[in-house]
Amino acid sequence: MVSIMTTEQRTIAFVIYPGLTPLDIVGPLQVLAGLAAFVPEYRVAVVAANTEKMPSDSGLLLAAEYTFDEVPDPFIVVVPGGMTPTLAAMTDERLLRYLRESASGAHLMTSVCTGALLLGAAGLLEGRRATTHWMFVTVLAALGATPARERWVQDGPVLTAAGVAAGIDMALHLAQQLEGEEVARRIQTMIEYDPEPPLGSIDWSTVDIPGYTPVLEQTMREALGEHPELLEKLVARLPRG
Repeated sequence: MVSIMTTEQRTIAFVIYPGLTPLDIVGPLQVLAGLAAFVPEYRVAVVAANTEKMPSDSGLLLAAEYTFDEVPDPFIVVVPGGMTPTLAAMTDERLLRYLRESASGAHLMTSVCTGALLLGAAGLLEGRRATTHWMFVTVLAALGATPARERWVQDGPVLTAAGVAAGIDMALHLAQQLEGEEVARRIQTMIEYDPEPPLGSIDWSTVDIPGYTPVLEQTMREALGEHPELLEKLVARLPRG
């Protein structure tokens, strides 16, 4: 095993796997690459089981720069989410082992969107408050967590973010936590993160969350059909009307 870590640098490892949602990884990666630019003590590394090209869920091919073995002791780990492939990755023992082993020495284990399900599958959410994409929040209880509908949630050494774009907010919060408000504001300015959604903010009171349950259940059955025990545990936590 050859590590790319040095004693002078804190490595932030961004974990990728086939079928993830690109913005889950690219949003916080852009923010924390800015942290590394302003504070050389940090470095970012995209890691995976191998360095071959892999599909995302949006037609974009991704490739890691390093393997898991090359980044064995990251300072922080960021886990992105997705839909069917992410659910299937809950049974990927090589990925889960990397998360467990990293957690033993990491300052923080973090996730974006349904990446929280991977942290949960690795046993890292047991007894902790956590969040994820709004369609999956109730499922976190099946993994030992206390679900929270918040933009990001930190409980001890675990920091989870809500769906997709929330990863940018989580990463800016993390930059502020690590190096202070001034550095975080400089990063925010550099990436011009000043959202003005054309349709305004989401009115959550109008969202029919249980109405999405049939789609979610079908997605889970496609992803985890060969793992009935885990499948039924997750399906039991889906919101019903």
